[in-house]
Amino acid sequence: LIFKHLQRRFFVITFSIITCTYNAAEVLQRTLDSVARQTYPNIEHIIVDGASKDNTMAMVADYKLSSPHPLTIISERDKGLYDAMNKGIQLAKGDYIVFLNAGDIFPSEQTISQELIGGESKELPGVLYGNTDIVNEKGEFLYHRRLQPPKHLSWRSFKNGMLVCHQSFYARTSIAKQTPYDLHYRLSADVDWCIRIMKKAEEQGLTLHNTNRVLCNYLEGGMSIKNHRASLIERFHIMRKHYGLISTIIKHISFFFR
Repeated sequence: LIFKHLQRRFFVITFSIITCTYNAAEVLQRTLDSVARQTYPNIEHIIVDGASKDNTMAMVADYKLSSPHPLTIISERDKGLYDAMNKGIQLAKGDYIVFLNAGDIFPSEQTISQELIGGESKELPGVLYGNTDIVNEKGEFLYHRRLQPPKHLSWRSFKNGMLVCHQSFYARTSIAKQTPYDLHYRLSADVDWCIRIMKKAEEQGLTLHNTNRVLCNYLEGGMSIKNHRASLIERFHIMRKHYGLISTIIKHISFFFR
């Protein structure tokens, strides 16, 4: 028992926080501050910028001088948000990928911690997941995300919608590097990515661990909200691919009456 306790005590996990930006100066500072305030020491921060034309990179340059965590920065033209995320994944060295994009913040200074994996884990879970709160542009709490994560998550769970917010879905880096975002999807590639990550974890016999914590304060109104109809069409095609046409139609009828 003492040996097992020591094994857990000295088994240190690492996190790669990826922040993708493009002309994000209005909302970026609180995200940078939120990462800098994380007290867990085993963090790296990766900033992938799409060649911003505003003050974004000047802010990042200032942040580089004071960041307590190792920092990697690239700024170049890309093919959109999901292409930038793929670049971040390939740069990541931590055990887990954590996406925290411009405007999003961690709920507390101790959000990232060793305890997220659970004290009895014999092997690193394939996914760590939790709850999400929605905030406004001032970072003020608005409401709890309507869709709540289930106690026990599987890739089949997303048949009922994206029950875990992308920013509260921490994937094993080893799996993520094998599972890039599909750039055919412009607005909902995150839904497809999460499902494929969970499928891959199941194939490898890895658990999906519910942290029972709020992992992200998410800025209200992302790309899929601003392009709601197109996003819904993409999500329909994604669900049809993973769950079959008949099942997807039945679920969408139930969504209509929900």
